[in-house]
Amino acid sequence: MNGNDLPEPSAVVGLLQSKNIRKVRLFEPNQAALQALGNSGIEVNLAVPNSELANIANDPSAAGSWQNIVDLVYWATPIFFHKSRNKAYPTVTIGSITVGNELIPGNELIPGTQAQLVLPAMQNIYNSIQEAGLGAQTKVSTVVSSSVTTGFPPSVGVFTEQAMPFMVPIVQFLARTGAPLMVTIYPYFAYVLKDVIDLDYALFTANDYVVTDGSLRYRNLFDAMVDTVYSAIEKVDGLDSEPNIPIGVPESGWPSKGRSGGSAADAVAYEATVSDARTYVQNLVNHVAQRTPKRPGTPVDTFTYLPYSMRT
Repeated sequence: MNGNDLPEPSAVVGLLQSKNIRKVRLFEPNQAALQALGNSGIEVNLAVPNSELANIANDPSAAGSWQNIVDLVYWATPIFFHKSRNKAYPTVTIGSITVGNELIPGNELIPGTQAQLVLPAMQNIYNSIQEAGLGAQTKVSTVVSSSVTTGFPPSVGVFTEQAMPFMVPIVQFLARTGAPLMVTIYPYFAYVLKDVIDLDYALFTANDYVVTDGSLRYRNLFDAMVDTVYSAIEKVDGLDSEPNIPIGVPESGWPSKGRSGGSAADAVAYEATVSDARTYVQNLVNHVAQRTPKRPGTPVDTFTYLPYSMRT
C-alpha cells in the first residue's frame, strides 16, 4: 500500500464494509492489509508483483510455495501455504490471483520486456492451486491494459500486432480454466488523447446513444472499451463464437487534479476536477450492474482505483 497520509488498513476495511463493498484488489500481498481483511467477508483479488514473475515462471516449486513472498502473504487462508504455519491466522478469501500487471505490450508505452514470463507464471500458479484443491475457489488471470486491443466500432476490435503473440495463448488458457481476463479501463485517457470523444460520453452523462454498432448502441465509453476487448477475444482461433471468458476490470477511475498536455495534434487540453472525478466514479458504480450491450448476461466485476485520490 503506497501513498502519503493513508488511513490504517483497519479503517479502510471499515469504510469498505460501510459502503457494502464486497471485493478489493491488493497490488501486492501486504501483511497489514491482509490481516485487516481477515474475517471481514471481503473477497480479495491478490496480485503477484511483476518483480516475482521470473522466479515463478522458471521454477514451478517457487509457484508451489510462492516462496519469495510467502512471508508476506501467510495471513491469507485458505490459500495452501498456511498449513505449514504453527499459528492461527484470520481467514481471508482469495477469489483470484492476478499474475503480472500490464506487462503485455499494447503500444509504445508498454514495451513488454517481461511479456514472455506471464503465461508460464500463470500456469505454474494455476497448477499449484489445483494441487491444493482450491481451483474452484481461486481463479488465476493476469492484468492487461485496454491498449492491447484496437478497432472502432467495438465489433471490429482485435488484439494489436504487438499483443497478439502473447494474448492468444493467454486467452486460450483462460478459456480452458474458466478464469476472467482482467483489463484496466480508463475512459479518461481515451478522452484526452482523442479530440473526437465527447466528455459526456466518457463520464456516463450522455443523454442519448453516441455510437451505433450494428444492432448495438452505446451511451458511454466504458461499455464500448469493454466490448472491444470481447470482440478481440472472439476472434482468437480455437474458441467458441462467444467464449466463456468474462472480463473483469481491476482498475478504473478519473483524476481529480492535473492538466493533460494537449500537445499532440489530436489530443485534448483538459483540466481534471474533483467534480468530474466524483461524477465518473459514482456513475461507474451505478452503471456496472447493467452490464454491456454485447454481453448483457455477463457481469463486469469492476474495481475503482484508489478511493482516496487519483492525480495525473
